[in-house]
Amino acid sequence: MQQQNKTSVIIAVLLVLVAAISRVLLFPNYNFSPMVGMAIFAGATFTNKKLAFALPIVSMLLSDIMLEMVSAGTGFWGWGQLVGYGIFALITVLAFSLKKISVPKVIGYSLVSSVIFFVLSNLSFFLIDNPIYHTYPQNFNGFIDCYVKAIPFFRTSIAADLVYSGVLFGTYYLVQNVAAKKAVA
Repeated sequence: MQQQNKTSVIIAVLLVLVAAISRVLLFPNYNFSPMVGMAIFAGATFTNKKLAFALPIVSMLLSDIMLEMVSAGTGFWGWGQLVGYGIFALITVLAFSLKKISVPKVIGYSLVSSVIFFVLSNLSFFLIDNPIYHTYPQNFNGFIDCYVKAIPFFRTSIAADLVYSGVLFGTYYLVQNVAAKKAVA
């Protein structure tokens, strides 16, 4: 996507904002979150790389603020959360390489991103936040337990990442095609 028109940018921004709101609305459901899908979508669709980084990070921040304000959960929970923001930036960078968008590629990027997020976010929790919260013993068994206890969240994250990636890319594709057909007609 060399040149991106204003309509495409507006559509993509609206899709990301709707996804961010859905994060707050679906929060209690074992981490059924749009964040990975948003990072992949932004990295793959925005030609403006600053916007590609800003949208997922800003929507994460806004949804964290909303979660903090409505007490649906803790919006801000520790230093490891900053690593989470970094992981979304990393996933956005990974999605820069998604040049020709197709269903198999979106599925592949979504699955790889799910694994990256699972591995790095749990490592971050164990190294940064666990010494504060004392959830697991600070030894090898505690490290393994941290990952094992996160598996139910990982399953939900995979599903959410696939659903949100599909919805974001699919809606964007459909709207782009409808707009192109109207322009021709």
